[in-house]
Amino acid sequence: MEIRILRYFLAIAREENMTRAAERLHISQPSLSKEMKKLEEELGHELFLRTNKSMRLNDEGMLLRKRAEDILAMVDKTAEEFRQLDNIIGGEIHIGCAESHLIKYLAKSIHSFKEQYPDLIVHIFSGDTEPVAERLDRGILDMAVIVEPPNLAKYHYLAIPESDKWGLVMRRESPLAKKDYVTLDDLYGLPLFCSEQSIRVDFPRWCGENMDKLNFVGTVNLAYNGSVFVKEGLGYLLTFEHLIDTSERSGLCFRPIKPTLETNMYIIWKKYQVFSPIADLFLKKLKQDLAITR
Repeated sequence: MEIRILRYFLAIAREENMTRAAERLHISQPSLSKEMKKLEEELGHELFLRTNKSMRLNDEGMLLRKRAEDILAMVDKTAEEFRQLDNIIGGEIHIGCAESHLIKYLAKSIHSFKEQYPDLIVHIFSGDTEPVAERLDRGILDMAVIVEPPNLAKYHYLAIPESDKWGLVMRRESPLAKKDYVTLDDLYGLPLFCSEQSIRVDFPRWCGENMDKLNFVGTVNLAYNGSVFVKEGLGYLLTFEHLIDTSERSGLCFRPIKPTLETNMYIIWKKYQVFSPIADLFLKKLKQDLAITR
């Protein structure tokens, strides 16, 4: 199975049309069709649901698409790392990030690092710990910023010197907006949105056996999307402070929860990981910067 053929396959999967894919790839439609037939014969399975006007992936095609995207991401990343061997004025770094205002530490390090390496390009993938760690384990990311204690059997880590404080985002006309803080008793009966990860990890340690009394009506992995639900009157959002615009014109406000619930952040990377030159230099920069802030 050639890398070139996987790129052809993904082009068809995205276009859902052989002719458009051939035009994008700058090859003839008969040649592309022939290559896909050969690929299906090699795998022993058809990959598309074919009609006169479209080619959509079947279940086997969906499986190959996921594998092909992973393979090509690694191929492209490896090729870029070799290009960087002779280009230490820049290069590409891939970082996974949880959603937090504490990403400011990462941003500050990147900003000063770019003064020395102006051709640096940083790719940020945002998400909860599970999808970020999965990409890190597969080698697609160089490092990640997570909001769970790291698995020390798998990762090295740096601790971010601050922590995130939890609270409730609500509409300004809510009765709870008159309070300075929100307690567990205040949350009973409210329709709550929160990240799935935090429902599983953070709030059980906050409310213990009373966890089942909280009414979680939905999950979000981006706080901004949750804030839109709050604006539309769908409920309340439990999230970190500083993530949501709570200015007067936003119509929203944030109130901390009591007792205080805090979450720490960590920068992690795989043990025995081999970095590209630019990623290795940047990790050293992070270690230096975070040591100074302590």
